[in-house]
Amino acid sequence: MNDNSQKIRNIAIIAHVDHGKTTLVDALLKQSNTFRDAEAQGTTILDSNELERERGITIFSKNASIEWQGVKINIVDTPGHADFGGEVERIMNLVDACLLLVDAKEGPMPQTKFVLKKAIDAGHKIIVIINKVDRSDARPEWVLNHTFDLFIELGASDEQANFPVLYASALHGVAGLESDFHKMKDVHPLLDLIVKEAPAPTGDPNLPLQLAVVNVQYDNYKGKVAVGRIINGQISDGQTVAHIDHAGVIKNTKITALLTFHGLEKIPAADAQAGEIVVVAGIDDVKIGDTIADTQNPIALPPMKVEEPTVKMTFGVNTSPFSGKEGKYSTSRNLDERLMRELQNDVALKVERAGEGSFVVSGRGELHLAILIEKMRREDYELQVSRPQVIFKEINGDKHEPFELVSIECPEVFTGIVIEKMGKRKGEMKDMRVENSIAYLDFEIPTRGLIGYRNEFITDTKGQGIVNSLLLGYKPYGGDIGSVAHGSMVSMEAGISMSYALTNLQERGSLFIAPGINVYEGMIVGENARPEDMDVNPCKAKRLSNMRSKGDGAAEQLDTPRDMGLENALEYIGDDELVEVTPKNIRVRKEILTTHLRKRASAQSNT
Repeated sequence: MNDNSQKIRNIAIIAHVDHGKTTLVDALLKQSNTFRDAEAQGTTILDSNELERERGITIFSKNASIEWQGVKINIVDTPGHADFGGEVERIMNLVDACLLLVDAKEGPMPQTKFVLKKAIDAGHKIIVIINKVDRSDARPEWVLNHTFDLFIELGASDEQANFPVLYASALHGVAGLESDFHKMKDVHPLLDLIVKEAPAPTGDPNLPLQLAVVNVQYDNYKGKVAVGRIINGQISDGQTVAHIDHAGVIKNTKITALLTFHGLEKIPAADAQAGEIVVVAGIDDVKIGDTIADTQNPIALPPMKVEEPTVKMTFGVNTSPFSGKEGKYSTSRNLDERLMRELQNDVALKVERAGEGSFVVSGRGELHLAILIEKMRREDYELQVSRPQVIFKEINGDKHEPFELVSIECPEVFTGIVIEKMGKRKGEMKDMRVENSIAYLDFEIPTRGLIGYRNEFITDTKGQGIVNSLLLGYKPYGGDIGSVAHGSMVSMEAGISMSYALTNLQERGSLFIAPGINVYEGMIVGENARPEDMDVNPCKAKRLSNMRSKGDGAAEQLDTPRDMGLENALEYIGDDELVEVTPKNIRVRKEILTTHLRKRASAQSNT
């Protein structure tokens, strides 16, 4: 081991969604004096992506580094959501230790379990931080006991289970070895603990070069760049290296730029040694999981294993009458290029061409695919997508499907409706406890049963419930789930929606559109109160005549239309329906737009 690697610590911050990871990194960056400019005055510095700031979650892993007592600490912020597990699995190859952040009231949550399992399997040293101790309802001792139980449950070694503990309030930027918030002054105890407890990277600078590529980014000036960790050897700017791809093909190429992290910036470096996290430019066809090695003695690193996708959707070219009017990129070639580009950065995604401008895209969950669709529409793409479907597997001749552990938190009064709905969807209750009139329920449920439930759950719990899920893996097929059929109000005319028509229609169900909206034949304008589709004319205007009608002068009261954002629309649609996604609008439509063709197809399927 070299002296330089003794002055490096590579750590990942892992936690459940909204437990304060990114806020804690803010405090570490600011108090280590890494930032001296006005940029550091904001909050959640690492959540730089617009989508992340809107949703308040981390989606993409990011790197930062700070200097403390002569030691360089490379920090990687990981996503807390299991749908972005592909990101988490890659990051475990970058680091030697993890900071596990746990909420001082909630304790370990399902997705804490997911990320922690990956860290324990990788054999990393884990430092536990109990965050939000400033809250009045904090219970740090209870949380510590439950965290220890979780370590044992996940098969931690004796050394891992004997973890160091620190208490913190990331929001106030303080930490301490005791849980008393008032005795804390700053986050220096945490920085000291990282230097003391996190192991220095192992690796020999005298061995042939081996660099594991764990991320690929695009730089406006340098083109495609690879982010990775030097496992052995050393690398320098301008050096000729061997690039080993997934198939084991070796190609020699020259490094055009070598960068290391300082704060949130990438700064040029002349060389770097084993243990350092670096950014390398000059390898055009580099992919995640590749190895950059020594030209004289190229040795490939073991390939990364990533769990299989569980949910698939069909992405296709927009075929509605409004096609090409609202987006810049709407052809199958545009979609093909964009999806292939996404594959380079997202190891958990799979894309298959299905012909006629459509692609089957498989991912780790509804949210994983919904984020991809949202990114595409913000980049001016126009497309149509089908209902999410689970991916079945045949194992030893039997049909298997993905199951999830669902943790629900809701007021006790709503437990009856939640248990009833989960039962209908083949959910099996594993645990239930009630604390201060709040019920905590754990269910094991097929992923099929969970698709389309979240919106229903929010309605059932009057917006006071929280639902989190964690993929358990594939299990034998759970049997048929009686789907709750919904009926749609389908426009049979093209034109502009009129308030006169909508006022009459809202008595038959709930509307998705307001007056003055362009509609086309086959577009869904609302949900029917009955479980069958209904053809309607939302463009019908009131007939004008000389006769004064009885209701003249009375204002027509229209209810606010239901918000059909992307996730709501994906949960709503049935098997014969699609979501039309453009940069300006999200519309719900029938797959077959023309009324008589749809009726003919329906009659044929029933015979």
